[in-house]
Amino acid sequence: MPESSPPIRVLIADDQQLLRAGFRVILQAEDGIEVVGEAADGADAVAQARSLRPDVVLIDIRMPKLDGLSATEYLMKLPDGPRVVMLTTFDQNEYVVRALRAGAYGFLLKDAPTSRLIAAVRAAAAGDALIEPSITRRLVEQFVASPAPAEAGYLPDAVAGLTERELEVLRLVARGLSNAEIAVELTVAETTVKTHIARILSKLGVRDRVQAVVLAYESGFVSRSL
Repeated sequence: MPESSPPIRVLIADDQQLLRAGFRVILQAEDGIEVVGEAADGADAVAQARSLRPDVVLIDIRMPKLDGLSATEYLMKLPDGPRVVMLTTFDQNEYVVRALRAGAYGFLLKDAPTSRLIAAVRAAAAGDALIEPSITRRLVEQFVASPAPAEAGYLPDAVAGLTERELEVLRLVARGLSNAEIAVELTVAETTVKTHIARILSKLGVRDRVQAVVLAYESGFVSRSL
């Protein structure tokens, strides 16, 4: 019988005790996920991450002592540091770009369905990223600068090396679609989508799909009207 994989170790950081308790109950009920600690502020989150060495830190943006963004920047500097999933509400979109650039692996609304919370933790642990489609849309609408409209057929240098199919996949990723949703949209296998995304990330020189989305908007390849 093959050996089972070790559980994903999660640290929850939020200044609201009830939310921490709720997240713990949800995650602890899942096979292969273990909540190893809770922190009520960013400084404690960093300290606990150093000692507990979680695989994933689920962290709120606004916390006392050290906010989630600054804490993420510290966490990213740790040797073999954890993957970070940011928690937010709709009125905090101005922090999205900074969080992604700091190295966050995902962005999740606090009232997201249980399935999205679990998916975000699992995706981060696997080195993938998950960002809520609604956050992606609002990021585009409000906080990513709109470049001048490109001429028909023009491709920014940043994406010029992608094939037509890879460009199509990147557009769908920029809309916030998951691999499974892209597979349905393109009528291909999910493994094929994963292969396309791996090639896109390699060609763009970015770490994950979230950074690819930021580059796609900032380069002008996709626009607010997407």
